[in-house]
Amino acid sequence: MTTSVDVTVLADLLRRAAKAEILPRFRRLRRDEVRAKSEATDLVTEADEQAERMIKAEAHRLWPDALFLGEESVAADPTLLGRLADADLAIVVDPVDGTFNFAAGIPAFGVMASVISGGKTIAGIIYDPMGDDWVMAEKGGGAWLRRPDGEAQRLQAAEPVALDQMVGMASTGYLPVEKRAEVLGNLAKVRFLTNYRCAAHEYRTLAGGHVHYLMYNKLMPWDHLAGTLISQEAGAYAARFDGSPYLPRHLDGGLLIAPDKASWDTLRREVVTI
Repeated sequence: MTTSVDVTVLADLLRRAAKAEILPRFRRLRRDEVRAKSEATDLVTEADEQAERMIKAEAHRLWPDALFLGEESVAADPTLLGRLADADLAIVVDPVDGTFNFAAGIPAFGVMASVISGGKTIAGIIYDPMGDDWVMAEKGGGAWLRRPDGEAQRLQAAEPVALDQMVGMASTGYLPVEKRAEVLGNLAKVRFLTNYRCAAHEYRTLAGGHVHYLMYNKLMPWDHLAGTLISQEAGAYAARFDGSPYLPRHLDGGLLIAPDKASWDTLRREVVTI
């Protein structure tokens, strides 16, 4: 039984897939290579599918006993999601996070992977194909910005600030309709609100200490497992809206990340009134 995944090997695999299948298609997609899934803004492209196919094949070769869970694999077979909670070892991949941006020719997209063992996230990787570097973490080892030449820089979340000075990102599109206007109104209490439409870059920005909060409601594992671990290893505090830890099996319940527990409590009380 394969009991571990070499994170540096997995990180290199994401890079190779990006160079082979994603970057050659950036701003070169034909109309028939972009398709809508659940709605007009939920897209899949030939780059997503081919990159995941390459990553999946190589992951199966390197770690044959690991469950492979990719966004496009689950789109084809939703029953795969139910296997994650009980998997001894799993690799979760988002081949192109920020597909809407990618399809629109906006250079804000990433490739993400996480490693799950015994129902917990033990490693996370976010690769930026445009910048050619990784933000990554292994549980207990801190969060790092790593470059192909071997340079590494340890990341640290931002220092806490007052609510009216907080800058961050919130994804409000999946909030309950009856609460969306209320939360959007509450967000007027912070200094600045934005949304990159790309969790990969939002997590990288928070782990680098550039923003103070992230808020999400829909929790698909390929979108949030890697980034949450990286944020925590950079010193941030993360929990679902009810205060419970976010685990790989969770698909809902919201997620709020802040520099520390006190900041999290303030945001939960004043902004995320769900």
